Amino acid sequence: MSTLTEAVRTSSTGGTAKSRAKRTRSDSRRAASAYYWMVWPAVIAFAAFHTLPVVVGIFFSFTNYAGYGDWNFVGLSNYANLFRDDRVLQAYGFSFLFAIVATVLTNAISLAIALGLNAKIKARNFFRGVYFVPYVLAILVIGYVFQFFFSNSLPKILSGIPLFADNILTNETWAWTAIVTLAVWQACAFSIIIYLSGLQTIPAELYEAASLDGASAGRQFWSITFPLISAFFTINVVLSLKGFLQVFDPIVALTNGGPGTATESVTLLIFRGGFSGGEFAYQTANAVVFFIVITVISLLQFRVLQRREAEF
Repeated sequence: MSTLTEAVRTSSTGGTAKSRAKRTRSDSRRAASAYYWMVWPAVIAFAAFHTLPVVVGIFFSFTNYAGYGDWNFVGLSNYANLFRDDRVLQAYGFSFLFAIVATVLTNAISLAIALGLNAKIKARNFFRGVYFVPYVLAILVIGYVFQFFFSNSLPKILSGIPLFADNILTNETWAWTAIVTLAVWQACAFSIIIYLSGLQTIPAELYEAASLDGASAGRQFWSITFPLISAFFTINVVLSLKGFLQVFDPIVALTNGGPGTATESVTLLIFRGGFSGGEFAYQTANAVVFFIVITVISLLQFRVLQRREAEF
């Protein structure tokens, strides 16, 4: 009797295990099917609207296509001509100067503000919201406001200073500083949030122990704060430099590349020449070179800054 009972129990247990295995396989198949139905449309859309245009653009960079009419292959002549084009070289020089200055100012100002907001001050959350407002505003709208400020308000306010007595946007030497001011003002909003996130990961006990040991505020910053937020510093620097190298909207809103071509960035040059200057293939080659430059710089930044993180 007991033997029969055990056999029945074993049989039922085996059946239950088999049914569970079948259900598991069925569920996994349904999950895989749902996964592909969700992923493949996104992959196809990305390929159609991003990868395919990039490939087509690279193809046309080896031609003399003007954006209309017939075209012929010209090999690497577009790429060779870029390095002999003074306007292209000037645009690269301006873009790098602008990006380096704006990156340094953005991170210095953002870190200082984040340290202040992270302290125990009244209405801290309110000020965090206020500092983030520039990031959600349309850059062109802000740009035209700044344009009115630089061209009308500032000359009246600082009429006694020769540099600002006239419209600084028409000054070939200093117009770029107005663009830096606008770009940094908006970019700080996002960088402040990143630095605040990093500062909130630092345990308060470390500062208490450092204070007991007699460490000054500056010593605490260089020995505790900065090493522990170095990863956030890396992210901010890389994103800032990459974004500022591609500056476009602030220039369009303030100077439109002027006076002359003094504030013409690489992206503005590509847009002008490629879409309205009959240089579609030539500026596409410029875009390919610019993409490679930005990629190499970003990788080098990560390599150098992450090595510094490891030293900390």
